[in-house]
Amino acid sequence: MRRIVVLGSTGSIGSQTLDVVRQHSDKLEIVGLAVNSRAREMLAQAKEFNVGHLAVGSDGVAVSDIAWDLKAFAQTFGEEGSLGFGMDAVVGLTRLPEADVVVNALVGAAGLRASYETLKAGKVLALANKESLVVGGDLIMPLAAQVDAARRASGVAPAVGPAGALMPIDSEHGAIYQCLLGENEQEVAKLWVTASGGPFRGRTRDDLRGITPAQALKHPTWHMGAKISIDSSTLMNKGLEVIEAHHLFNMPYDKIEVVVQPQSAIHSMVEYTDGSVKAHLGTTDMRIPIQFALSYPDRWEAPVAPLDFRTLGSLEFAAPDEDTFRCLALARHAGSVGGTLPCVMNAANEVAVAAFLSERGSYLGIAECVEAVMAEHESRGVQRVESIEQLQALDAWARAEAEKNIR
Repeated sequence: MRRIVVLGSTGSIGSQTLDVVRQHSDKLEIVGLAVNSRAREMLAQAKEFNVGHLAVGSDGVAVSDIAWDLKAFAQTFGEEGSLGFGMDAVVGLTRLPEADVVVNALVGAAGLRASYETLKAGKVLALANKESLVVGGDLIMPLAAQVDAARRASGVAPAVGPAGALMPIDSEHGAIYQCLLGENEQEVAKLWVTASGGPFRGRTRDDLRGITPAQALKHPTWHMGAKISIDSSTLMNKGLEVIEAHHLFNMPYDKIEVVVQPQSAIHSMVEYTDGSVKAHLGTTDMRIPIQFALSYPDRWEAPVAPLDFRTLGSLEFAAPDEDTFRCLALARHAGSVGGTLPCVMNAANEVAVAAFLSERGSYLGIAECVEAVMAEHESRGVQRVESIEQLQALDAWARAEAEKNIR
């Protein structure tokens, strides 16, 4: 039985994680749940899965009516239950002694600290929070290596393959992870990260003037949360994934390529030195990579209907349009420069996306804002990543700078 903490349990990834647990309740158990503010939904989940350790990131919920219901429910577990408010309480669930795996499905840079503390506590990190690696990959990956070593030393790690301390939940990185299993990493020629192209594939910059949040949220193949849907439409999401792939697989940026695959049937590919290419195909449903992150090194019965190749039709491929969708090029630049530039880029993007969703900023203004904040940071001097506190301070600076550049 693998005991799981789910951070961000009411979001898209979190709710689909619970669906995987429903289908494999003989192998998986939820021991902790955390949300930002959707406390009533979390309470319903806690009752269904009989979970006594609960946390709400928003301090304001502590004085709301639902707080009394949460407290009453947690108290039914006695000393085996807990309830906390604020981000310290959310992060605190990563240290539960009974937890084996932490699913980090928090949105934005707030997830970095949770990822760091998960690995510091020696737990397996099932990671859906892109920003953990984009912002703090230089801190996270050495910690993951330490946990991997400890898992091997204790005999917990699989006999062959990666030790499994950090399991990516992103469909693209989960695909690459599986394509690399059993292979010699020295024989990898290239990683191909696939992209659907988003809802505006094929459009020009002029076509994108006046785009509304409702239009940008209509992803053609995936059902995701609002922030990641906007990032997908600007191709920033793909840029973040390139930086993630660099850290996860220790791959130089010149060996990571993005290819548009509109049907989203191929989730990513690995090309080897002999010209062979391994591709990971499957139904466009996040429960597949979520389940593998929880079942590794085993494979369990499919959580969704399998892909039917007889009805799939054609597969298309194209190069991404980085001139129209500037965010991909900006992310590549941030990753190549490294240091604290990805942290600044990510913070500026979060602010610009939030402004667009609230109709304070324009769609094309997202990239313009990010570029302006990155340029300002580079003019001041990019720093080497040294601590969580350093990144938090730069994140705050970048957010304030981004607010000045909403367009």
